[in-house]
Amino acid sequence: MNFFQYLQSDWHNILHLTLQHLKLVGIAVSLAIVAGVPLGIAIIRHRWLAGPLLGLATVVLTLPSIALFGLMIPLFSRFGEGIGPLPAITAVFLYSLLPIMRNTFLALDNIDAGIKEAGIGIGMTFWQRLRMVDLPLAVPVILGGVRTAVVMNIGVMAIAAVIGAGGLGVLILHAISQSNMQKLVVGAVLISVLAIVADTLLHWLQRLLTPKGLQK
Repeated sequence: MNFFQYLQSDWHNILHLTLQHLKLVGIAVSLAIVAGVPLGIAIIRHRWLAGPLLGLATVVLTLPSIALFGLMIPLFSRFGEGIGPLPAITAVFLYSLLPIMRNTFLALDNIDAGIKEAGIGIGMTFWQRLRMVDLPLAVPVILGGVRTAVVMNIGVMAIAAVIGAGGLGVLILHAISQSNMQKLVVGAVLISVLAIVADTLLHWLQRLLTPKGLQK
């Protein structure tokens, strides 16, 4: 059985695992956006937080993914969720925090001082300037962090299959145990295609949301 014959014979299972993979990554990165953007804003307001928060997020990102998944097992076992989607989503959420939080901080920190002074000069509060001026200008750079997190963690989530999270990593694990090259190639290729498609779509969104004055 060749590559295309395997795709045709098992397309329903492949589609299910692909959608499951996207769901797991989507939930984890969405939660990282919800947490990472406010943390980036908090660093702008309170500069002393930059070292501890960015340092901690960097340490987490340097941990091998298989080790981080392993650390989640005893933690969530206390709640009866030692294996499955929850520890996998939590680990990928932690991996996603650094690029999103760092890009939010850098984007807001690098806004032209003249723009900030103009906002202060017309009587805007910090939060008014943030909502109406700073964040719209920072969105493209923040989305750059989201792109990094999504592309990186589509691959990382494949490893989560070892703790029963599901996704396309299941195909790869089964392929290794069965010495099935067709299944292995399908799993690897689909993960790569998902990463490329996600990066392309987010790049398009990034360009769409970039203010015209900042576009080249």
